[in-house]
Amino acid sequence: MRIPKTMQAVVYRGVDDLRVESVPVPAIGPDELLVKVAVCGVCPTDIKKIQYGTVPPPRIFGHETSGTVVRVGARVKKFSLGDRVALHHHVPCLDCHLCRHKSFAQCLTYKKTGITAGFEPAGGGYAEYVRVMSFVLPGVVKIPSRNTFEEGAMLEPVNTVLKGVERLGLMRGDRVLVVGQGPIGLMFTRLLQLAGMLVVGIDLMNVRLKLAKQFGAAATLNAGETRFRQKIQRLAGKQGFDAAIITVPSDAAVLEAGEHVRGGGKILLFAHTRRGQSCALDFSTICMDEKDYLGSYSSDVTLQHRVKKLVFGRKMDVRRLITHRFSLQEAAMGIETPASPQPYSLKFMIVISPTRHLGKK
Repeated sequence: MRIPKTMQAVVYRGVDDLRVESVPVPAIGPDELLVKVAVCGVCPTDIKKIQYGTVPPPRIFGHETSGTVVRVGARVKKFSLGDRVALHHHVPCLDCHLCRHKSFAQCLTYKKTGITAGFEPAGGGYAEYVRVMSFVLPGVVKIPSRNTFEEGAMLEPVNTVLKGVERLGLMRGDRVLVVGQGPIGLMFTRLLQLAGMLVVGIDLMNVRLKLAKQFGAAATLNAGETRFRQKIQRLAGKQGFDAAIITVPSDAAVLEAGEHVRGGGKILLFAHTRRGQSCALDFSTICMDEKDYLGSYSSDVTLQHRVKKLVFGRKMDVRRLITHRFSLQEAAMGIETPASPQPYSLKFMIVISPTRHLGKK
């Protein structure tokens, strides 16, 4: 495959300012890969960075990336030209004090982004080619021939959800409240159901609640219903939920869900990624009721093998979550639209290469 000197990329130039520009195709070192991007998922974390300007420009975002290896560094042994791969932009050192405590997302090596299309490394998936650095190669996964590039791009978000499930340390038969049934909430619902939990899904959109049932929820409830508190209390039962997972950045949802979790139960925050915000919390619920408030952020490379089996074996069938596809030229629209979700909109993909590169359905 002939590799050009320049490529098209979506460049972040400031708050809500995305431009399709021509940039150099990144050069690689002897222990790195060059990957031609097929698709890249749109992640709410990148949307927040773009909307609120939390990082300085210029950058090329996009980290839920899959594509084809088109150049292999001389010292790379495990990958070959033509390999279809899913990428993983954060990999911890697995050796520092934080990693020994399994706090991988706090590791200094993990905090470095190992995939770039130019400028300050920021994932780079909204471009035609990306450079994959040596320290993230352990997270690169080969995509089986039966699976699509889109499934490969979904490994990273599924990984983050599985990490959250693992953080809770639940037992089979536990009752779990999942607040929000967007793409992340639906993945939580499915993975919890596969692990033997009884899931109650909550959302404001009935279409998503219907999907939650299909993804394994034992019961669902619209948060906008009259007598909502009475209905959720009935679902919680006398004992209460063993855990609640908050997949929407709502302080009110955190506080209300916490009320329905039993003493000794757990509340997991998954969507509160914007710094500088705070809310009042009755600390006696933590001290006397022994409720644990936990956070879970980003992925865990040690879970990659399990994630591969779930996604590529289609027990976690991510194809059902993908509702919108945009070209590179339409990327700004594809990144802005998910910020205001609609009933029938779930996962958005930016398709960089022609459709024929997406693989078999």
